[in-house]
Amino acid sequence: MADVYLIGAGPGDPGLLTIKAKEILETADILVYDYLANDEFLQYARPDAEIIYVGKKGGDHTLPQDKINEMLVQRAAEGKTIARLKGGDPYVFGRGGEEAEELMAAGLTFEVVPGITAGVAAPAYAGIPVTHRDHTTSVCFITGHEDPTKEKSGHNWDVYAKSESTLVFYMGVKNLPMIADNLMQGGRDPKTPVALVRWGTRCTQESMVSTLENVAEDAKARGFKAPSIIVVGSVCSLHDKLNWFEQRPLLGKGVVVTRAREQASGFADILREQGACVMQFPTISINPMPDDAEIRDAISGMDAYDWVVFTSVNGVKRFWTVLEDMGLDTRAFGGRKVAAIGPATAKELENRGIRPDFVPEKYVAEHVVSGLLERGVASGTRILIPRAKVAREVLPEELRKAGAEVRILPVYETGLNEQGPESLQDKLNAGDVDYVTFTSSSTVDNFFQLLPPEELKKHLPKVKLACIGPVTAKTLEGYGFTPDIQPEDYTIPALADALASA
Repeated sequence: MADVYLIGAGPGDPGLLTIKAKEILETADILVYDYLANDEFLQYARPDAEIIYVGKKGGDHTLPQDKINEMLVQRAAEGKTIARLKGGDPYVFGRGGEEAEELMAAGLTFEVVPGITAGVAAPAYAGIPVTHRDHTTSVCFITGHEDPTKEKSGHNWDVYAKSESTLVFYMGVKNLPMIADNLMQGGRDPKTPVALVRWGTRCTQESMVSTLENVAEDAKARGFKAPSIIVVGSVCSLHDKLNWFEQRPLLGKGVVVTRAREQASGFADILREQGACVMQFPTISINPMPDDAEIRDAISGMDAYDWVVFTSVNGVKRFWTVLEDMGLDTRAFGGRKVAAIGPATAKELENRGIRPDFVPEKYVAEHVVSGLLERGVASGTRILIPRAKVAREVLPEELRKAGAEVRILPVYETGLNEQGPESLQDKLNAGDVDYVTFTSSSTVDNFFQLLPPEELKKHLPKVKLACIGPVTAKTLEGYGFTPDIQPEDYTIPALADALASA
């Protein structure tokens, strides 16, 4: 095991972090990260890990490089395992080599975990292959921001200009006029295509293509700033043809997800696939029951029931936690029929070896009742419903009206998440929020406990409100809001699709 891991975080897309990097982040005592390392990676850190931000943003450093080196050596010498997270690759214009030298000089061990460098990834996400058989067989990576203390420049502009290689400049936006002039003075054709990709691979990515003679003026007119990659070469002509990432329907749209953190990842992943900038603002906390004696009693007496009806993924998870803790498995369901409200709940059951006997076409209690009645539920049918402690009573009430004997089994309880609304208010005030999504009545109620309705109304109609179904929409209307978006199918994928087509 090394004292310090110099980890490449990649260019920003969370999916481009390597598996090895994630594993190290999950075990390290200290996580040190840069401005360009996506802060979403912090979720992988241990709950008790120390998180240290060191900045390094285009000349505005929270901590200068020499101080970073000193801090790494000092903390590692204390016996702490450090994950040093750097944007892109630690050895490609990342000053990782300098940090490694300092660690070696102090007698400390280190390991390098390479990352995907922005010079390859950002152009690829903008439809620009840095090499292509019809255009060029080589690529040159160049810093656009040299060490100002060097006595002599390391650039040979005549070589760059006469080369047929694709030229990729890092950290060069401020020096773009100088870069373009030097290349043209060295003999590079002024009509050579040039592309700029800002925030490559992130939901805020934007790109443009110009020519060497016009790029400085065009970039200024369009407000292109750091961090941007500059690509020079005929491969840039493929941008419009191959630019796949910027075609995503929600690219750059800020979407607030109010689901509980335990539930949010799947929805957030779907939204990110559509290009959205996801802000997780969990309004609900999912908590186990303080005493599981009642759950154990119900599991021990499973033979007394004809049907077990699961109404949520959380219900399945909590029920199974106790089931397995009792040393039991799916055989405990022998002879029982099982229903699942919604495809996600059904999938959670299937992952545990239970194929539901019934999944309704519409994922609301009223349709569940009619479907169960069609499948033989009648007077005297015994039904167990593992669910949240507080939930809608329509399902058990309607089943009882049909003569069924229903036992509600609380397997978890929901609470108000303690996260404050300040971060959301900042995003709203900055105009970074386009949609707020609600996936249950509880998310609506808790949202407005954290953020007063009057605060949200200030940002309408720019901010659109999306509800998963009519029950949630009715709760939202109780606070004086009309949902702008509601899918026909009351599922998470359908809600994401409705946002994408709005």
